[in-house]
Parts: sequence; structure tokens; C-alpha cells
Amino acid sequence: MTDLYNPLNSLREGHWFKLICGASFQHLPAVRNLTLAYALAGADCIDVAADPAVIAAAHEALQVLPGLSAAANLRGYTNSGMPWLMVSLNDGDDPHFRKAEFSAADCPIDCSRPCERVCPAQAIVFQSSAHASLEHSSNEEFSGILSDRCYGCGRCLPVCPVQHIYTRSYVSTPATVAPLVLQQGVDALEIHTQVGRLSDFRRLWSAIVPWLDQLKLVAISCPDGEGLIDYLWALYQTIAPLPCALVWQTDGRPMSGDIGIGTTRAAVKLGQKVLAAGLPGFVQLAGGTNQQTVTKLKEMGLLKPTSLPHHRFIAGIAYGSYARVLLSPLLDQLETLASENLSACPSRELQLQTAAVHGVSTVVASRSPMKAECSHLEFAPDLLWQAVHLARSLTSQLKSPCC
Repeated sequence: MTDLYNPLNSLREGHWFKLICGASFQHLPAVRNLTLAYALAGADCIDVAADPAVIAAAHEALQVLPGLSAAANLRGYTNSGMPWLMVSLNDGDDPHFRKAEFSAADCPIDCSRPCERVCPAQAIVFQSSAHASLEHSSNEEFSGILSDRCYGCGRCLPVCPVQHIYTRSYVSTPATVAPLVLQQGVDALEIHTQVGRLSDFRRLWSAIVPWLDQLKLVAISCPDGEGLIDYLWALYQTIAPLPCALVWQTDGRPMSGDIGIGTTRAAVKLGQKVLAAGLPGFVQLAGGTNQQTVTKLKEMGLLKPTSLPHHRFIAGIAYGSYARVLLSPLLDQLETLASENLSACPSRELQLQTAAVHGVSTVVASRSPMKAECSHLEFAPDLLWQAVHLARSLTSQLKSPCC
């Protein structure tokens, strides 16, 4: 039977599943728990911000996997390998690499705060909300944007009645960011670019080249635009030959998958366009992907057909905002537990007892029961397996042998 859980084989067979934590998403507990849940559910790749602390949080989650494998197998979550860890860089202005900002002190007193309601990351808070008190324990009256939670979707910008919210963008600095990130032991690198930025891309690429031998995959993410295919060919001529796999990430409608099922149309349409260009490498969808994407690809005959072995097909799908929002209710529950007093965090003895009941390795459970670890998903087994079940409902659309 085809191995559905080997990253490179998943690309070749059209079963590739990537979790996008977010190029600007730096909320360490969420990154760690999302990584753990989706890795247990069979993800092939975890894409995180190019931030050493974020990379370390994802690495820590992956180190927990072996201790949970037996319990996962008992529950039917078969996963024979470790997902690749990817980081994203950019060669210029890009919505994925920005943060929203505003001064809450300047907000109208009678404002209905539509920004708070529309934020999918719960990054906008006013006064003593649960998230504010957890992350700003020294100031429970905090109001504003929790920067580590904001991933730059921009939904707050148009709804502000006084247009008070703005964004701060940043660009990866080739000489410093590439070595800093790649020395962290990542498996894959993704470059976000746009049509017309060939010189900027080459500048960033020159800093990456010395590190190529340690990479298993390079991905290039680009939205649609006039002259897209010519631009992608120019990029390929710049990077070829490569010592590793190449993925073209078609960024249909960035950071929109959780808005509604219709957002997947842009992702599928752009994927079809790039696939038809015949570029060397694999084509993977992103930007608007959600629970409807696999169905749409099947309807259009863009997933690998068993009867046409030489037919070009979409190699996989990356899920960002939809995948994160899918698990957010459970992660919110976990954060609520972590925000309570230290007694809510189980003692070491109770952790070991709970581990024995739920089949969790004692290596995982025997860590020091510090309050910070109360936010670790593996220390709340009921929530852990609920999260894996939800994550599996998404990964199984690609990982099912019948696909």
C-alpha cells in the first residue's frame, strides 16, 4: 500500500498536507499545540515564522511525538514519519509579513469595536479579556493588539469606523535572516515573492544558496498577477539546478480559508493555471483552502487519477487560517485552564497517573509541572485527542487511501 505519511512520497503521490502556522504568527503556545495536533493527524509539513523562538516551539512539539505514538496508534492515527519543518521568508512587501497596530487610547469611547469581533486570531482585545489577562498578567487592563497573535490578515483594517488601524510590514534581511533561520535545523524553506521582484528574489536567494545542501525542499509562494507564468519560469532559471524538491505554492486568496467555502475557488483556479504551465516541480495550493478544496479538486480532475499515471496533478494542499480556526475552540479551552492558578496544573504524580490511563509516555509526562506547561496540549489528554480528531478530519481528505 502507498505510504501516505512520508513527506516526499506524499508530494509524488498527491497526498501532501502542509499546516501553515503563519509567517507572522508568533503565539508560541498555539504554534506548539497546532504543530503537535496536526503532526499526530498526519501532516507532512509544518510551516512557521522565521523566528528562532517559534522554530524552537515547533521543534519541541515534534520531539514529543515519539512518546505519543503508541497512544495515537491505539486510536487509529497511523503516522509512520516525522513532518518536515519549514520556515517562510519574503523578498519584499507581503501581507503575510505584517502586523496590525493601533493605539486603543485613541479609539472613540462609543465605538462598537468591530475590529475585535472580526479578528480570527483573537489578537484584538480591550481591557480585561481572558486573552489579555493571560498574556499581560501584570496589566489586566491591557487594550490593543496582542502582537504575537496577529498574523496580518488585514480584516480589521476596513471595518474600523475611524480608520485608526494600520499595519507594520517587514522584509527578510538576506545576510542575517537566512543563516539565523537555517542554523535552527529546519527541513524546508519557502520564499514569498510577487511578479516583478526578480532582483529582490535573487538578492535573497544568494544568501540561501550556501545552505541548500541541508534542505529537503524549497517552496516558492506567489499570488496571481500579469505575467505570472513568465515570472515563475524566470525564478526557476535562477534557482536551477536544485539539490532538493521544489514546490510552487499558488497563493490564491491569502489568509481567507476560514471566511467561507467560496474562497477555495481562487486557490483552485490559480493552481490549475500554474499546473498547466508545466513548470518543473510540484504544485501545491494555498490561499483560501478549506474543507471544500479537496472536493473541488476532485470535481475538476486535478487530484492524481489512478488510471492516468502521466497526467499532471496537484501535489498537495497547504491549510492556514482554516486549519488554525478549526482547532481554536479547543486551544482556547486549554488557555483558560493555563490562566487559572497554579493548582490547575497537575502535579508530577498526577501527570504520571494520567499518562498511564491515556497511554502517554512517561518521558512526556515526567517533565517538571511548571505553569507554562499547563498550556501544553499533551498534558490535557482529553483535549489533545479531540484536537487530533478535528485535525484528522482535514488531513484525511488527502490521506485517505481512496483519494
